[in-house]
Amino acid sequence: QVQLVESGGGLVQAGGSLRLSCAVSGRTFTTNVMGWFRQAPAGKEREFVAAISWNVGRTYHADSVKGRFTISRDNAKNTVYLQMNILKPEDMAVYYCAAGTKWYRPTRVDFGSWGQGTQVTVSS
Repeated sequence: QVQLVESGGGLVQAGGSLRLSCAVSGRTFTTNVMGWFRQAPAGKEREFVAAISWNVGRTYHADSVKGRFTISRDNAKNTVYLQMNILKPEDMAVYYCAAGTKWYRPTRVDFGSWGQGTQVTVSS
């Protein structure tokens, strides 16, 4: 069973940067795509942020983060990253790493394994 452990969250001022990491263990053929989602407080739905395929490294980013966030992976370390630049207050959320099967325009249902999440707080 795949296990995902996120790290790298924290408090940052608007305009700053953070890099999230997701350590992956127990990968199988059903987890050939990794993604990041986020969920803001006040009952908002968990929304897609970015996804990457393990083999070729194809990526897809949500419009809201395109040009500011970059997803990448290190196959040797079994780790996925989310580099977040020019952070805005509206980026504040719990960020979740997920393993699934679809990298292009995915939704939550395309991901079957989830990490516990890491909090990102952006002060204005």
